[in-house]
Amino acid sequence: MRCTQCGQVGLEQGFVSDSGSGARGYGRWFGGLLERGVLGVAKTRGLPQWQIDAFRCPNCAHLELFAGRRD
Repeated sequence: MRCTQCGQVGLEQGFVSDSGSGARGYGRWFGGLLERGVLGVAKTRGLPQWQIDAFRCPNCAHLELFAGRRD
């Protein structure tokens, strides 16, 4: 994979961690507009969810994020 910022080949694969209450241990992307509940927490029930896959450029540290797998 090639970095879209500097063109370096060979991005390092990693992940975006989510350690909040009820977290699954990795970041997720939700389809739809952000709606907040009474306490300001994002409403996610019923929205499509995708695991975020992250790749870091070893040359410029740019991150490339992909919603790669449906959760």
